Amino acid sequence: MTTQPRRRWQLPRGAAFYLQASIVVSFLAASSAPTPLYAVYQGEWGFSPITTTVVFGVYALAVLAALLVVGSLSDHVGRRPVLLAGIALQAVTMVVLTTAGGVPELLLARVVQGLATGAAVGAVGAGMLDIDKAKGTIANAVAPMTGTATGSLASGLLVQYLPWPVHLVYLALLGVFLLQGIGVWLMAETSSPKPGALASLRPRLGIPRTALGPVLTAVPVLVAVWALAGFYGSVAPAVVRVVVGSGSSLLGGLALFVLAGSGALTVLLLRGTRPRLVMLLGIAALILGVGATLLSVDHRSTAGFFLGTALAGAGFGGGFQGAIRTTVPLAAPHERSGLLSTLYVVSYLAMGLPAVIGGMLVVHGGGLLPTTREYGLAVMALAAVALLGLVRPRRGRAAVGQSVLVASSSPSDAPVAESTASAADRVASRG
Repeated sequence: MTTQPRRRWQLPRGAAFYLQASIVVSFLAASSAPTPLYAVYQGEWGFSPITTTVVFGVYALAVLAALLVVGSLSDHVGRRPVLLAGIALQAVTMVVLTTAGGVPELLLARVVQGLATGAAVGAVGAGMLDIDKAKGTIANAVAPMTGTATGSLASGLLVQYLPWPVHLVYLALLGVFLLQGIGVWLMAETSSPKPGALASLRPRLGIPRTALGPVLTAVPVLVAVWALAGFYGSVAPAVVRVVVGSGSSLLGGLALFVLAGSGALTVLLLRGTRPRLVMLLGIAALILGVGATLLSVDHRSTAGFFLGTALAGAGFGGGFQGAIRTTVPLAAPHERSGLLSTLYVVSYLAMGLPAVIGGMLVVHGGGLLPTTREYGLAVMALAAVALLGLVRPRRGRAAVGQSVLVASSSPSDAPVAESTASAADRVASRG
């Protein structure tokens, strides 16, 4: 519902929908754009793989913090203000990255970028659903992985073949964000402001008793798929250089492109499949894909590496989607916010912390390839644990409505929890 007086000219609703879909793509593209550049930064600034993974990890933690705190703010203040703020922060991030002269600026930019992304994805997902629920559901599921894939590939192409490798990609994204900001300014508001904005900023964590068993089954696969994503976003470009025998930045970006692109395609193809089957297929693809990738690394097989990555990407998309869809429906409306927040804490910690540990092992442990092997085997082991939990016989269900809360909310909090849940639900379909 449009809640503001109509200006002389406003963006048509169809154009507003595709504008918001493009914002998801560009935000996630910006998040993956530095991946092919890490080797360039290392050569110029002389830092270790530990620093690379820390730069990646702080972004993941900043996204998590913003999702938990302001993920539902647009339900109360409107979509446009939150989107304009997120775009402004992204524009600032591009300026900082373009002028960065060392690791401190890079870290600062990644923190600001994570906060901007976490704040905006809930608002933009809600805005698309406001305009067209059916198309918005599909766009929310596919656009984030599409953005991650295209960002890494486009960045690799620009770095490899055009001048100013550490500037051009960020200047191009800055231009995109400025245009999108103008579009959002011209867009009609689709959400009615309502009270409770301050209360919505309080994170709510919890696991309903009815969902406890499925959550315990889902946690290993959530950790596995997001740890894999963290590895591909930070360390994998260095592995590709060893496997291929080339220092090409394009190949470093291509690895993340294949992983995320395969995940997006899987989400799209399996969107109507039963959640438990989606999770089973995702776990199986993850185990087989990571196993094939590790064998390809040992045998220096470029084709095998990318084929294994594509299969692992299908596992990433299917595993994450299956985990969310097998757990969230078991929660009552007032419990859904806490459950989704808990699942996001697990997911984003798994994306950031194992990658940092992997970077430390590369430097202080066995080196790049032994660490890659150990990391991959750990991902496969976690997926196998989730598979065992999924196929074992169920022994009954707990009573509906009872909860084991990490951070409790009283019955009077239910309207706020439902509001937070509505924002979290819109992001739940994302990989």
